[in-house]
Amino acid sequence: MELLALPAFTDNYIWMLHNGRHALVVDPGDAAPVLEALRQRGLTLTAILVTHHHPDHIGGLAGLQSLHATVYGPLNEGIEGLTHKLQEGDVVHWEGLDIKVLDVPGHTAGHIAYLIEHAPDQHAFDPIAFVGDTLFSGGCGRLFDGTMAQLHASLTRLKQLPGATRVCAAHEYTLSNLRFAKAVEPNNLDLGAYQSHCEALRAQALPTLPGTMRNEKAVNPFLRCTEPEVVSSALQHGAKDASPEAVFAALRLWKNTF
Repeated sequence: MELLALPAFTDNYIWMLHNGRHALVVDPGDAAPVLEALRQRGLTLTAILVTHHHPDHIGGLAGLQSLHATVYGPLNEGIEGLTHKLQEGDVVHWEGLDIKVLDVPGHTAGHIAYLIEHAPDQHAFDPIAFVGDTLFSGGCGRLFDGTMAQLHASLTRLKQLPGATRVCAAHEYTLSNLRFAKAVEPNNLDLGAYQSHCEALRAQALPTLPGTMRNEKAVNPFLRCTEPEVVSSALQHGAKDASPEAVFAALRLWKNTF
């Protein structure tokens, strides 16, 4: 299996997974990059996974409809063109993979993520999580029609994934997120090293993603709401107390205006 990040718009990634014959894509906001990748590699698109209803994640569905791929997406998001509506506990079976569905509301009320824990043709396989706009490298999504409590709970859940899990977020927001993370936790040495690494990648026009959950737990302030420096910064920016929920809420509101 090969995992590819297909750039779209100014900062989106459409994730593609393929086995040399058949392909799956995640959140195709634009059909054109998908069609070109299929053409270049001689692949047949057989499945589409959607995490939530925003146009930059579903805008390409109509343009891919003629390929007759099976289209999976969240049960409660009102997305046209889905052939299978999914919720927590469902499993998508594709090319020998079992793709688990996780409810991760917050960015939107019905947002889901997809987790691949094992691959039958690979003995050493790092899990893959397609997290949409719930978790970014160094950051997290804004609130639209979900709640702060939902988003905090969803990120807390994703934090429990194995450290080797490849985190496939849908946007190249990493450098701006890391600038905020440095403001929150300026003495985090892991953060400084990761920022330098990501700057080098972007200087070569390479994606900073996928990240790993191990790294996110070391640098992402939204996953570090009990760390003393993160708590202190949140209290200075309106947190009502030092509880993880209050720290998270203060960080998210601060990031909105950073």
